[in-house]
Amino acid sequence: MSSSRKQRRSYTEDYKREAAHLVIDTGRSIAAVAAEINVGPQTLGNWVRQEKELLHGDGKSTGPLEEDERSELKRLRREVFELREDNAFLGKAAAFFASKPRKQNGSS
Repeated sequence: MSSSRKQRRSYTEDYKREAAHLVIDTGRSIAAVAAEINVGPQTLGNWVRQEKELLHGDGKSTGPLEEDERSELKRLRREVFELREDNAFLGKAAAFFASKPRKQNGSS
């Protein structure tokens, strides 16, 4: 095996669905969203296609969303994405500060 091979990352179904909806609900390009969430555009394109098939292909969809539902869904998806980003940052910050040695107070 070649040492230059990348290890394949795996994603949860919820993550794939949310990533696809960043494209579907916002109208942003697959390339822009893929760069933002650090996945390949072809991978994200597959997720978008699969999600569209689920929504429209098997009759599970309850029909198109009303404009107010669509705007709320867009807002909520963006909020979830931002909260996940914040959570990841806070986890890294906590690990950083936990690894720093504490200063000793001069009193005994």
